[in-house]
Amino acid sequence: TIVFDSVSRMSRNAEEGFELYKELFNRGVELVFIKEQHINTETYKKALTNNIQMTGTNVDFILEGINKYLLALAEEQIKIAFQQSEKEVADLRQRTREGMETARLNGKQIGGVKGKKLVTRKSVEAKKQIQKYSKEFNGTLKDNEVMKLVGVARNSYYKYKKELLEELGMQ
Repeated sequence: TIVFDSVSRMSRNAEEGFELYKELFNRGVELVFIKEQHINTETYKKALTNNIQMTGTNVDFILEGINKYLLALAEEQIKIAFQQSEKEVADLRQRTREGMETARLNGKQIGGVKGKKLVTRKSVEAKKQIQKYSKEFNGTLKDNEVMKLVGVARNSYYKYKKELLEELGMQ
């Protein structure tokens, strides 16, 4: 069982979302949508299994058509839910772009200032540790050993090391 708050959390694209829904359904995965309960796989399963019973007469031709129609209707409801979700996401993105443009036109800074470095407590502490333990700064450990000791990723380590070298005028 997979529980989603909304259809939009499963997929941003209606066609892909519907295909994924069918694939998971066919694998026996139960899908539950808190905000769109009418398309939970349990509901779809009922549409597949609660067919009108055949009578063994010519009326069965009509009943077969009704059963196919009910199944198509259930699939259409699922497709519509994914299409509505895709449209809502697109609308939200558009409103966000418009809001950011309005803010920019009103002189607001959107995003970080180009060229300005973000200083965090983690980066300050990591730089102190690098300076203390790295061979480049009179320490005794190699780069890989310092990375493990300080607990930073490779890219972050070399970025901090480069900043330290610049700050100390060693580069």
